[in-house]
Order: sequence, then C-alpha cells, then structure tokens
Amino acid sequence: MALGLFALLAAMWGGLLRMGWRIPLLAGASNYHGPLMVSGFLGTLIGLERAVALKRLWAYLGPAATGAGALALAFDLQGSTGPLLMTLGSACLVLVFAAIVRSQPALFTVTLGLGAVCWLVGNLLWLANRPIFMLVFWWAGFLVLTIWGERLELARMRRPPRAALVLYALATLVVLAGLALSVSRYALGARVTGLGFVALAAWLARYDVAWRTVRMQGLTRYIALCLLSGYFWLAAGGILTAAYAGIPAGPLYDAMLHCVFLGFVFSMIFGHAPTIFPAVTGLPVPYRRSFYAHLGLLHFSLALRLAGDLGGWASVRQWGGLLNVAAILLFLAATLRFLPSALGARKTGEGR
Repeated sequence: MALGLFALLAAMWGGLLRMGWRIPLLAGASNYHGPLMVSGFLGTLIGLERAVALKRLWAYLGPAATGAGALALAFDLQGSTGPLLMTLGSACLVLVFAAIVRSQPALFTVTLGLGAVCWLVGNLLWLANRPIFMLVFWWAGFLVLTIWGERLELARMRRPPRAALVLYALATLVVLAGLALSVSRYALGARVTGLGFVALAAWLARYDVAWRTVRMQGLTRYIALCLLSGYFWLAAGGILTAAYAGIPAGPLYDAMLHCVFLGFVFSMIFGHAPTIFPAVTGLPVPYRRSFYAHLGLLHFSLALRLAGDLGGWASVRQWGGLLNVAAILLFLAATLRFLPSALGARKTGEGR
C-alpha cells in the first residue's frame, strides 16, 4: 500500500509538471504520469485488495511487482524494468481472478476477470512499444470493468430483471469489441469503446442500488452520491471519446481521459475508501461530513479543468489540474487522519 501511495503522489507530481507548473523536475514522474496512476497506484491497490480477499500468499506478488515497477518508473530507470514489472503484476491479477471465477462462477466475477485481462493486454502493448495514446483505453477498460463488475455484485440485492442482465452483457461486449478493434483501427475502436462507456453509465444510472441508498443518511448517502456523480463523469467521458477519439494529445485528449480516470474512477475511490481501507488494513476510517469537501472539490476542479480544455484556456486548465491534486490530497488527509490513533489503540489492545 505504501508503494501504491508513492505511485499516486509521483503521478500527481508528474501531472502538474506536464501541465506547466514550475515545480522541481522528476523526469520519470513526468514521462510516466499515466502508467504511474493506472498501474502503479490503481493496479497495486486493486491487486492488494484481491490478494487480501483470496488469502493466498502468491497473490501478493502482483501488487509487489506493480509497486516496484512504480519505483522504477518514477526514478526513470533505463530499459523496460518498469513496464515488465507492471506486466507481471497484471498477469498475476489475471491468475487471481481465474482462481476467483473457478470458485465462484458468476457474471460479475467474469466481468472482473475480463477487466484484469484488459489491463494485461494494455501492458503487453506498452511493453511492445505501442504509443500510450493507442493503448490507454485498454487501461480504462480495466478500471471501468472492475468497477462495473463490483457494482453488478451489489445490484444483485435488487434482483435486476433478466432483460437488465442481457443489457449488462451487451454493454460489456460493446466495450470489449471496441478495445479489440482499436488494435488495428485505433480511432474507430476507441469510439466504439466510448459508446460502450455511455451504455455502462446508463445501465448503472438505471439499475444501481445507489438510487435507493442515496435516500439514507450518513456514510451510506455519501457513498451513493460519490457513485452517482461518478456515473455522470463516465457518460461524459464516453461521449467525448466517441466524438474525439484518435487525437493523440492536447486539450481534447486531456478532457476525454480525465472524465473517466479522474471523474469516474476517483469518485468510486472516494466512495469506497471508508469500507475498502478497513477491509485491507483492519484499521477504521470513521465517517465525517467533511468528506463532502474533497468530493465537492474534485467535481468543481474537474469541471474547471474541462472548461479550460474545451474553451482553449490554458491557465484555467492549469488551475483545474492543481485543484484536482488538492482534492486528492484532501481525501488522503481525511482518510488517514485517524491512522495514528487507530494504530495506537491496536497496540494497546495487543499489549493487554
């Protein structure tokens, strides 16, 4: 987890450098902003979560490899050390999900496994020196399908009708077909993938349990608002991708990627951290109404960033990016602020 957090901080540092902020240069962080965020931070986090759930020692090799790969990338070690370690980590996660699907065959576990396969394919393409802009949607597919599968697992509580499950499977196939097509016809495949993201967001907006839990209070309502706002950003990212896929860099590229990777994915992280962090570490994260501060700042800053991207206002985009980082740092502070007291309480309990 420490290596994953290091990757997150390095990725944000690199993002600020790429946006033109004058801060000390960390070449690896600037060159590998995307891989550090996706594989170094999110891949390590997801791999660790699944290793804890599987309870098998070999499963920890995956997050260990991606965490070590993040160090290699951040310090810009020569050669393919970083990409190779990231690829090994993603291969390990595929094996983890193979074990999970074998023990619990279900639509949601298969979806989670397909997400891990997307990550592995994206990393293999990267290892083969494919330009990142031509494989980044494989990484997006990894994160989107991972969240997609987890939400279906919870949606089963409402027992969605058979037609809803058929639509779920069709939307998943659209995303996968678009990714496969992008290998040979990148722009067309990415556009199909974007349409698939819109379909997923529409399904979640219709069938996810968040529409029920948002009427509750406290942590339950906070999580629901994180989820629902994330679905909005997924739809926005899908629409932008369907319209502008094929652009290798620039403001529009920034907009379509960060709607998904920042707006959707980090909304999910903000919402799930109060339950996932205790499950992984055994340490509590007490809910506070102040959690809405980092959630609100995330959405405000991303809207500001997109305004700069779509309006051609470089300084607005820069400030939006800086506030994106501030929102994530505020989230980390809110999540980890009780860590010292929780560790102290655990040590006291062990001493007794």
